Amino acid sequence: MRNFTCVHDIGNLKSALEKATYVKENPFADQQIGKNKTLLMIFFNSSLRTRLSTQKAGFNLGMNVIVLDINQGAWKLETERGVVMDGDKTEHILEAIPVMGSYCDIIGVRSFAQFKSKEDDYNEVILNQFIQYSGKPVISMEAATRHPLQSFADLITIEEYKKTPRPKVVLTWAPHPKPLPQAVANSFCEWMNATDYEFVITHPEGYELDEKFVGKARVEYDKEKAYKDADFIYAKNWSAYRDPNYGKVINMDKSWTVDARKMALTNNAYFMHCLPVRRNMIVTDEVIESPQSLVIPEAANRMVSAQTVLKEILKDNF
Repeated sequence: MRNFTCVHDIGNLKSALEKATYVKENPFADQQIGKNKTLLMIFFNSSLRTRLSTQKAGFNLGMNVIVLDINQGAWKLETERGVVMDGDKTEHILEAIPVMGSYCDIIGVRSFAQFKSKEDDYNEVILNQFIQYSGKPVISMEAATRHPLQSFADLITIEEYKKTPRPKVVLTWAPHPKPLPQAVANSFCEWMNATDYEFVITHPEGYELDEKFVGKARVEYDKEKAYKDADFIYAKNWSAYRDPNYGKVINMDKSWTVDARKMALTNNAYFMHCLPVRRNMIVTDEVIESPQSLVIPEAANRMVSAQTVLKEILKDNF
């Protein structure tokens, strides 16, 4: 594996899950593999779990880790070609990227959708510039359209807690006061579609995702039908994808909040969310604090997914 940007980079899922299990059971067994290697983590957007889990994963593998917050600890970067740089942006990303690459062995990049251009967002302009110009392996720590480290951790969590070989997994939209990217939802769809789970997506009309991510999933607009007999409920907000509403909030219907009444329709389902979560918007206190809530073990598995990916990249490239 050279770069990690989506489920297709991880290879065989069964093998990837076996490797993740080994990492979880033996977190310090491979410290020599990263000795004298440097991971540079670049953040264009805020982070808690991604920053801490990926940094700890690097340490567990014996790596040196550098964290750069573009908005706090660097010059403002221009990301578009052909612009006259007479504003507040001092450095162009096309010079910054190869400089960053010269200081490290692997680069992790976190850069959300900007909602200025759907074409630029869905072509992953910023992430792909790092892949093209850094000269180093690149890990997506969430990009405009996907969050593969999160989705890998989600899959690990479902495999750990499932009570049937083919669980019913439901991705449900939930309300949020601000427009959020489709990245987590897209990525979760992509990873679930790579399994043999029964996978259902439920959301209000107008919140349809890109068909290439929906894939073979069943889309159900009736949320109660979707919840029925589910084994896992994965809640997430995303803004509208379809034009002319791309990147906009078009619905704040709180009947979509995950609550005890809807969870009672399930097969005693586990609740999942990537965090951070807005309580009593996305999910009620009662549900997120229940014994069926997996948000903490799910977050803990972020270190496992990151360490598994870093280990494979180190093995394959150095």
